[in-house]
Amino acid sequence: MAAIGYRGVEMFGALELAANDLRALLDRHGLALASAHVGIDSMEKDLDGVIAYHKAAGNNTIVVPWVGPDRRGGDSSSWSAFGRVLDGLGARCADAGMRLLYHNHDFEMVMLDGQAAMEWLLDAADPANLGAEFDLAWVVKGGGDPVALLNKYAGRCARVHAKDLEPAGQTTNRLGLAGVGHGTLDWDAILPAVHAAGAEWLIVEHDEPAEPLVSIQRSFEFLASKLG
Repeated sequence: MAAIGYRGVEMFGALELAANDLRALLDRHGLALASAHVGIDSMEKDLDGVIAYHKAAGNNTIVVPWVGPDRRGGDSSSWSAFGRVLDGLGARCADAGMRLLYHNHDFEMVMLDGQAAMEWLLDAADPANLGAEFDLAWVVKGGGDPVALLNKYAGRCARVHAKDLEPAGQTTNRLGLAGVGHGTLDWDAILPAVHAAGAEWLIVEHDEPAEPLVSIQRSFEFLASKLG
């Protein structure tokens, strides 16, 4: 990844290296630890331990990557209630000098009482305690407008996930995802909104690439052509 030109990584899943070893590995390749996806169960069980690990590894941003149906419910009030749970966790992160974000998939775009579930979640939390890591392809796949959401929550979008969607009827994998700039998203409209929203990192992601290194190379080249 470093050879391609990436400047940082976002971690996900079980981290098997000691924090100092992870930091040393990334330092050796000139890569920053931009953020990390951490399951809410792990945070509720031992948030102090999670914070300590990531601070030692050089990371200041924790992202909740997913919430199951049992936690999110099916109406606006349940999403607001979950937002208040995250607000509490985010306040503890903020007290420790860390930042907490929530990452969406498509189901957070369902409309409930006039706005998307993601909006109910974010609106229930103090902006100082909870931000958004908008996954642009999942926003669109769920029927949402990424530019409108980035504009509404400007200042709370420190991290943004960049991937694309294959044209309808031309899918090559079960999720219909594509490398950045090789699908249907309107990047000429989206990228200025990402910048205006205050994103510090634009994180390339593809959930199921056939050839991971080829995929991130193509995405990097496209973004470099747009962003310089």
